[in-house]
Amino acid sequence: MIKYVMAMDQGTTSSRAIIFDHEGAIISTAQKEFTQLFPQPGWVEHDPVEIWSSQIGVATEAMAKVGLEGGNIAAIGITNQRETTIVWDRETGKPVYNAIVWQDRRTADYCDTLKASGMENSVREKTGLVIDAYFSGTKVKWILDHVPGARERANEGKLAFGTVDSWLVWNLTHGAVHATDITNASRTMLFNIHTQEWDAELLTLLDIPASLLPEVKQSSEVCGETAPGVFAVQIPIAGIAGDQHAALFGQMCTAPGMVKNTYGTGCFMLMNIGSTPIISKNNLLTTVAWKVNGQIQYALEGSIFIAGAIVQWLRDGLGIIRSSSEVEALAASVAQNDGVYLVPAFAGLGAPHWDQHARGTLVGLTRGSSAAHIARAALESIAYQTRDVLKAMEADANISIKELRVDGGATGNNLLMQFQADILQTKVVRPGITETTALGAAYLAGLATGYWKDLEEISRQWKQEKCFSPELPAAQREEWINGWNRAVNAAKSWAQQ
Repeated sequence: MIKYVMAMDQGTTSSRAIIFDHEGAIISTAQKEFTQLFPQPGWVEHDPVEIWSSQIGVATEAMAKVGLEGGNIAAIGITNQRETTIVWDRETGKPVYNAIVWQDRRTADYCDTLKASGMENSVREKTGLVIDAYFSGTKVKWILDHVPGARERANEGKLAFGTVDSWLVWNLTHGAVHATDITNASRTMLFNIHTQEWDAELLTLLDIPASLLPEVKQSSEVCGETAPGVFAVQIPIAGIAGDQHAALFGQMCTAPGMVKNTYGTGCFMLMNIGSTPIISKNNLLTTVAWKVNGQIQYALEGSIFIAGAIVQWLRDGLGIIRSSSEVEALAASVAQNDGVYLVPAFAGLGAPHWDQHARGTLVGLTRGSSAAHIARAALESIAYQTRDVLKAMEADANISIKELRVDGGATGNNLLMQFQADILQTKVVRPGITETTALGAAYLAGLATGYWKDLEEISRQWKQEKCFSPELPAAQREEWINGWNRAVNAAKSWAQQ
């Protein structure tokens, strides 16, 4: 029987399953969007039951499309939207509240209180993170504080907390396994990346009982098997990594100094920094890249909250395009932005600004400005935000980056990729398989089960599809960057006033 590896890729707006063969080629894929809930301005939620049902649904669909059965799947790898927080009842398996999504800002004021109390340095030293509503810790506290009876049940050991990976593992094993991997744990603001353990002081600070927490596993190890009845046979769950860590692995950025940027709902740039964590001096995050065969690698990360989501906003909010695929042609219909800049701070500004109160700002409009200029400004904003992060990364690591490996949906947009190379003055390299997030999860699972022998075998599979080289004159580039910086300052000052 021919064997394959399945990646479950549970994202912010959709659940996907992708089945890979031994050469790393995609055999089958299935995807399903699910409901985005916005109960109040700045709040973003998902229904955990819908997350699970959509994920198991696409897994079954991907297998059925090519006539595969459970016996054909050697291992399952899970990759997931990170920081999104679910608390559920250990006995019934039912969530006590909706999943609070990473984009949600409801705990921003509480984070300000923590900063004012002088906790910023302590949190950064332990976790590599800044204090921000983005991370899971304050979301867990909010659920315990606001859901009637939740804190009492948590104190009695009756509730479980997990990021989306933990929720999927719990459901795949019918509650037999409550686990996460070290990459997802490192995004909670509750995990000490030096000791590689949940941090008792941080749990006390946020008033979170340790009994809530999942067991922390390596990114590549068998943490359990699917329960009988989920598939026809029991399949090992053998790889788990947060989406950005999985993409770094899928891009084979396995040596220090290698960098990838994933263009999804948000944009996430990670640089492999090796086996010793560097605490950033430029507002980047230090995070666990992965742990494989007992060896841990760390990464610097810059998070951009709104990237591909800006194109969805052009479609759904403004109605200037009918589908996301139309944005490139509309933006290309004007030669340049004519002084129009869009700062998409819809959920605040991420790295390296970390201004959680900044708001989206459109500047430089004239009577001649059109939908095309706004579309172009929207695309360019993705590239400018990426440059802001890359420059911070170069400063922290003291490395001049020669190449940016890219993946994610927006990398199919050649206009954006060329502008990215121009504005960075660096080669931008698109791989043959841009589904590197799912591929990374598959690789981690396949390594743990012997489907792939070692890292060397996997590394040979990475292939370049297209390289974009910078073409823009230096004077023009500096002028445009200056315009972007002014626009960012406008977005920040608007919030202050």
